[in-house]
Amino acid sequence: MLAAATKKAAPAVSRLPARFISVQSLLHGSPEAKKDGDLEVQQHSRLVGRGKYVHGFTTHQVKPEKTIEYKKAAERFFTGIKDDPELHVKLTGNWETVVGPLDTFHHIVEYENYDGYDKTMALIKKSKHAEAYEAMSPFMVSRNTQLCSEFRFLPTQPPHAEGGVFELRTYQLKPGVLLEWENAWRRGIEARRQFVAPVGAWFSQVGRLHQVHHLWQYPNLDTRKEMRETAWQIDGWADTVQKTAELAKEMDSFILEPLPFSPLQ
Repeated sequence: MLAAATKKAAPAVSRLPARFISVQSLLHGSPEAKKDGDLEVQQHSRLVGRGKYVHGFTTHQVKPEKTIEYKKAAERFFTGIKDDPELHVKLTGNWETVVGPLDTFHHIVEYENYDGYDKTMALIKKSKHAEAYEAMSPFMVSRNTQLCSEFRFLPTQPPHAEGGVFELRTYQLKPGVLLEWENAWRRGIEARRQFVAPVGAWFSQVGRLHQVHHLWQYPNLDTRKEMRETAWQIDGWADTVQKTAELAKEMDSFILEPLPFSPLQ
């Protein structure tokens, strides 16, 4: 869940946010989005995407003085939907940014494709989870949502507790280069796998288009530095970095710590 539409958190709790609407209506973007994004998403996602699941990326910007209250409310909502057998969702992970935009929280939820997303949102709207979601609102400054697909060659890792820190890397690609990116990155990632494998890798399909995210886990920041430096000595990695950099317009790297209830630790 990451960047579809940003809105200010309402001080009062009255109803489920407008973002809990049918995904079919979200698929109709602006003329610019259709021109630059829809064609690429339709064609390339079939080639590079796993296609079995949809991952919702949500980012919450929280008031600095309200982070403790927010964490309690977030745990109630996200563990609630995870444990509800009627929703058929899986909670991938929940994190707080510790290097990057502070007081920012990231949540990833797995749905059974777009139909599963629609059904889940409809059920949440009519259940106790709606109130639990709105209970987070007084503590937030903004919230953003994005729907993403996994890269076919790299399914998301299952829940585990390895410890350490996570790195979320986000790339804003040039329109129309997703297939090139996937080809270059898939070849080069074999060099990195010798030291550390990504926890997951996704590309956006609804929300901010032309974005790629991948998530890494390290015992600590010093180990991260050593592993990245060692990867440059492996054939193929330097070429991958050069090629993917040419295809990207912007790059971000955030260090995250998992929340206590996150399945990925």
